[in-house]
Amino acid sequence: MEEYWNRSIKEVINEFPEVGKILDEYGIGCAPCNVGTCLLKDIVEIHGLAVEQEQEMMRRIAKIIYPDKVVKMSQIRRKTRAAPKEIKYSPPLKALVDEHVLIKRWAALIPEVVKNLDLESEEGRQLILDGVDFIRSYADKYHHAKEEEVLFKYFDENLDILKVMHEDHTQARGHVNAILEAFEGNDKASVAEHLTAYAELLTEHIKKEDEILYPWMDRNLSMTQIGGLYSKFKEIEACIGDSSKKYEAFITGLEKK
Repeated sequence: MEEYWNRSIKEVINEFPEVGKILDEYGIGCAPCNVGTCLLKDIVEIHGLAVEQEQEMMRRIAKIIYPDKVVKMSQIRRKTRAAPKEIKYSPPLKALVDEHVLIKRWAALIPEVVKNLDLESEEGRQLILDGVDFIRSYADKYHHAKEEEVLFKYFDENLDILKVMHEDHTQARGHVNAILEAFEGNDKASVAEHLTAYAELLTEHIKKEDEILYPWMDRNLSMTQIGGLYSKFKEIEACIGDSSKKYEAFITGLEKK
């Protein structure tokens, strides 16, 4: 089992597709991941399953990989904590989760924006420009900068889970660039396509951060590091000032429409 314990999850799933289905049952959505270089052992560590859940899941995976062999659980068990019923974040991580709420509200509006997409009127075109401004200024320059320039620096950025997060951010920026390019060319279909792709990407990305990455980071940050994060985040928040109210007003106004 040690051989597979130290292999990338994509390799394991490609060889044993049933493993992906088992992981899904435990809320570990590795099968659709577009990177998939995380090691199987790290997947279990990061998701922080309760010991009983981990043991049962690994017994099932071992049975798929070695159907004719009995694998001792002591060989594959890792040190884990019981998964809490309710996730409690440290103050700086809670700030990021709260920012996610506004971003998710925008993502939830995108299907309706696409349905009523209008690139002919001034009002319709301004809506797209305002939406892109929200993404670039609030979701990316402000929120993602907190992650990439501060939070992620507390960890080894060669970790596969962080590579996945960076890749998601890069893809999101690509969709935004494509939206603007299509907007300039009055290509309604392409604007709709990339808006939709952005919403789907960010919705899944935020779920991974709120439920997997942030709790794992909180478990591995010292109190001193959490205090440092809090101070640095406050400095960034001071720079954006009242602009955050502008973006919240934009989302609220759009929801009322």
